Amino acid sequence: MTTITPATTAIPTTDTTSPVSATPLWRSTARAGVVAAVATTAVAAGALAAGVPLEISGEPIPVASFAQLTLMGAALGLLLATALRRWAARPRRTFTAATVALTVLSVVPDLMPDAAVATKATLVATHVVAAALVIPAIARRLAEGTR
Repeated sequence: MTTITPATTAIPTTDTTSPVSATPLWRSTARAGVVAAVATTAVAAGALAAGVPLEISGEPIPVASFAQLTLMGAALGLLLATALRRWAARPRRTFTAATVALTVLSVVPDLMPDAAVATKATLVATHVVAAALVIPAIARRLAEGTR
């Protein structure tokens, strides 16, 4: 006796709803935030050691504040990513576009105060370093799309 079974055809699909890694978003963000905090503090300390006056209108900028503000920026990035993961059709793309735009906007105040050009350049550099470390780390954990 011969049994005939119907042929089935597999249709490949791409799952665009799941993140690339199983690492929790908060953990990736925390790790990237700590690395970025150390990096921005190192940039500021290096600039200070090189003679760059880290002061605005004669008031010194504490080197520790670079780490604190970097960690706060990473936490805000986590909040944004969490919201976009839930409500955006393309969380990764939206997060990346929004955070790059916010990074550009974040350097504007650095260019305005009464400070030396080298101080302003150091402030801008710390924003760029933090963004270069934190944005990709968070974006990698977001899905390409949900729909």
